Amino acid sequence: MTIESPCIDVCQMSEDKTVCTGCHRSLSEIANWRNLTDAEKIRVVATAQARRAASECKTTFEQIP
Repeated sequence: MTIESPCIDVCQMSEDKTVCTGCHRSLSEIANWRNLTDAEKIRVVATAQARRAASECKTTFEQIP
């Protein structure tokens, strides 16, 4: 099985420089992607999806007056 990179070609670091705002992976996750096993890639993708969801919730709550 080949796990595709979650990169969406929106390569920009978050304001706090912890994750990419496009794929929500950390710099180390991005840099090590090619060396990860499929199981590790699946965990990285799941973690990135959780970060994205948390980021979207935070943005939504910040917009509420």
